[in-house]
Amino acid sequence: MTTLHPMLTAAVKAARKAGAIINRASLDLDALTVTTKRKNDFVTEVDQAAEQAVVDIIRKSYPDHGILAEESGASGKADAEHVWIVDPLDGTTNFIHGFPQYCVSIAVTQNGILAHGVIYDPVKNELFTASRGRGAYLNDRRMRVSGRIGLKASLIGTGFPFREIDNFDEYMAMFKSVTCETAGIRRAGSAALDLAYVAAGRLDGFWEIGLSPWDVAAGALLIQEAGGLISTLGGEGDFLHTGNVVCGSPKVFGPLLQLVGKHWKKDARLAS
Repeated sequence: MTTLHPMLTAAVKAARKAGAIINRASLDLDALTVTTKRKNDFVTEVDQAAEQAVVDIIRKSYPDHGILAEESGASGKADAEHVWIVDPLDGTTNFIHGFPQYCVSIAVTQNGILAHGVIYDPVKNELFTASRGRGAYLNDRRMRVSGRIGLKASLIGTGFPFREIDNFDEYMAMFKSVTCETAGIRRAGSAALDLAYVAAGRLDGFWEIGLSPWDVAAGALLIQEAGGLISTLGGEGDFLHTGNVVCGSPKVFGPLLQLVGKHWKKDARLAS
């Protein structure tokens, strides 16, 4: 593996620190205090402690950078060249149930362009990393998206609406279409980790609506650096801010985009 960029090194340090906090808390889930932010949207003191650990490391290393974090929102210089996008625990609902599918996601943008990304699965101790132009890695091994051609043999990830159900009819139409045309669908409950799995070739494609930038940022760069493609459901490039995303390996992305896109007429930012 090539030498890591200093910002990626800091992101890895922060992700592992957050992961250690999460792993310790997972040993006694009954002791957790769980707060409901809104319907089916939970936060624990673990989310907050993990986020604070990440923010502290960023602030110490890069005090002039901006931060956009799930729990604490935007901080730092509003016009900063570099902005860190942080999800300290993606898959909180899984975590509080002891369902071992969740991760830490950290990305860095430079002038609005994704530059570095880290997704860390503390359960499996799997570290997914990427820097723009330098490839994507799982631990120390180079990652590539899968080589499957077309949808028939493809395994596709997704996430169903769980907070806002205004788009449920469109989702069910997408689900039916994808089910009929692929080898199967998986809904594991952590969008960031699903994106990492696309980059690693474990999933051939993925789609979801209603996401936030911290769900998508790091995983999107992983996919791009692993040779995959990602866009909105309308085929556009502003997937960080529209709230909807479709991605996959080059031979799966196009057919998947066409399949789910025909059921999606909106590209406006969804409530998140």
